[in-house]
Amino acid sequence: MEALERYIHDLSEPEEALLHELDRETNLRAIAPRMISGHIQGRLLEMLVRMLRPRRVLEIGTFTGYSALSMAAGLEDGAELHTVEVDDELEEFIRSYFDRSEYGHKIRLHIGSALEIAPRLGGEFDLVFIDGDKREYPAYYRMLMGDDNGKPLVHSGSVLIADNILWSGKVVQPVAHNDRHTQALIEFNRLVTDDPRVVNVILPLRDGLNLIRIR
Repeated sequence: MEALERYIHDLSEPEEALLHELDRETNLRAIAPRMISGHIQGRLLEMLVRMLRPRRVLEIGTFTGYSALSMAAGLEDGAELHTVEVDDELEEFIRSYFDRSEYGHKIRLHIGSALEIAPRLGGEFDLVFIDGDKREYPAYYRMLMGDDNGKPLVHSGSVLIADNILWSGKVVQPVAHNDRHTQALIEFNRLVTDDPRVVNVILPLRDGLNLIRIR
């Protein structure tokens, strides 16, 4: 860890013990451990939840559950978080940590495609964290906004947070014709920027966050 990164970690709210354990086990067991949100981004998500006070939260892409647990820690009593993970091989691992957390009862885990599951959950969401398949980001956005002949899953005042939107800087480099991940992220960022229904700001935290508010 570089000196500046260590400084940020040392002067931010400490990482919870269970999340620290989850981070370590993810790095030991997961195929792509860098996908985990981690300490600082997790604390940011928790703080945003406390500030926005959402009653219903949707997470697209659970991975090993770090971000879901971080957001659940900020939820008020009676609020709920639905998180969708496409990889069924992660389900047992995810549930083991949700079951051990004092906030686990606020989380509903769904296994499958978010594009299929989210519209079936009913109602609208106050906060959405997008961290699933990067190739599907434009489709996630259209689904949430109700642009594919479906009912919108968000409302005026809802906030979307999209992770990894800078994609290690690849979004500003020449893109290979077969690089569907980068192509989709560039399309997503442009969709958001050109959409008069929303306002947004991109933060260069880790791999980039796009904070989007529905007007």
